[in-house]
Amino acid sequence: MTRTTRPGAAPWWRSHGVRLRLTLWYVAAMMVVLGVYVFGVYTFVSRNVSDALDDRLRADFYWAAGTVDEGPDGLIMPFPQIDLLLEEEPPWVQVWSADGRELLLSNDEARRREIPQSQSLAALGEDMIVSVPTGGVPVRVLSRRSYIVDRPVTIQVARSEATMREELRELSLIFMFGLPVAVVIAGVGGYTLARRALAPIEQMTERARTITAERLSDRLPVANPEDEMGRLASVFNETLGRLEGSFDQMRHFTADVSHELRTPLTAIRSVGEVGLRGRRNEASYRSIIGSMLEEVDRLAHLVDRLLALSRAGMQHASFSLDTVDLAALAEDVVSHLGVLSEEKGQSLTIEKTSAPHARADRLLLRQALINLVDNAIKFTPTAGRVRLRLSETPSLAVVDVIDTGPGVPAEAQDHIFDRFYRSDGNDAVGTGLGLSLARGGVEAIGGRLTLERSGPEGSTFRITIPKHPGVAIRDSSTETPRVPPRVQAAEPKVSSRS
Repeated sequence: MTRTTRPGAAPWWRSHGVRLRLTLWYVAAMMVVLGVYVFGVYTFVSRNVSDALDDRLRADFYWAAGTVDEGPDGLIMPFPQIDLLLEEEPPWVQVWSADGRELLLSNDEARRREIPQSQSLAALGEDMIVSVPTGGVPVRVLSRRSYIVDRPVTIQVARSEATMREELRELSLIFMFGLPVAVVIAGVGGYTLARRALAPIEQMTERARTITAERLSDRLPVANPEDEMGRLASVFNETLGRLEGSFDQMRHFTADVSHELRTPLTAIRSVGEVGLRGRRNEASYRSIIGSMLEEVDRLAHLVDRLLALSRAGMQHASFSLDTVDLAALAEDVVSHLGVLSEEKGQSLTIEKTSAPHARADRLLLRQALINLVDNAIKFTPTAGRVRLRLSETPSLAVVDVIDTGPGVPAEAQDHIFDRFYRSDGNDAVGTGLGLSLARGGVEAIGGRLTLERSGPEGSTFRITIPKHPGVAIRDSSTETPRVPPRVQAAEPKVSSRS
């Protein structure tokens, strides 16, 4: 039966859990380490056993050289001494003439186990140990020159490699049966270690499954904040905190928008129902229609602000950058909002220390400046002052909007540019979009909007715009330049009320 694999399916080892993959990697690494260890031990032991056999051959040679003597009829070997020398394997000894042509002496073991190559080895006349193959186990032969009395001879001693090979075979059997057991133990140990190491991740996974949009206040368990798992859990908890804040902001946004949209719609419906209850004269209908149009204007203004805020947040929006006369732009804004300041008995003036020009999108900059001035008029009491102060540096144009209002509370200064944010006690004033729209528009064209000063004597908001293309404005906290993009956008609608 052929096993088929779906196209694009992951290999089987990737489809299993991290615990199994870690165990397999651990077992593979242990097999490599154990394999290298076994090879090293076997090489070391085989070399030692071989060297031990060579040492025994040399001992046999010295024994033979000291034992063989010259008798009346030739060379003799006092065999009774053999039992005193060795207990296991009897020595194999032959004595040849110096040229290796004549066999002078051989003991019983040498006659019993003849080695055909022994004469050729003796004829070589070299001091060497050679492993000679036989019908069974190879025999290791040592041939070396020596003297018996004053007669030069070549003495040969030999030993079978059977004992050495038996020791190596036993070692191989130990490795053969011990290595799988070691691998199994390593696999069980690796699986246990992987399970314990990944236990915090399993706990985080189980906890993460229970976290929903309604339970964003829950956090993942952090066993040890100093290790990798603890830092991972801490990062997830920080992310959950940001998500919780975003969801809260979204809920507030939805509630605020629903409230702001419901109010004009309810007013339009109520005025319309009242107008349809009976016959009225033309003046009454005009008054009703006028009230309805005011609510429509308010509703359209809120929708326009939401759309402008959405455009300002688009990363790929394009704007038309031209040289803008800020003095003329300030006069346009003052003329546009002068009626609002007159209704509250306020003075709305322009102070010019210079006539700066800036590289900006005039429509966006105009909308941002209108939002700032409109906001200043709202929060400045009757008979107060609102000023637009123009200044410049060699590379930047600056517009300050200064009011004499009560100032921004210290706890609200970090949030006044957030969408739909309104400080306590001011919930009835505005929608909380003006400053957010203003900053979004200014930053979209490469400028910067900041709250420079705020206190009981009033507040100062500052717009800083590059005067030339490519001029970077460095943020005071990050020192990151903001380079204006080049594109085209439509002018947002502007209403006299916000």
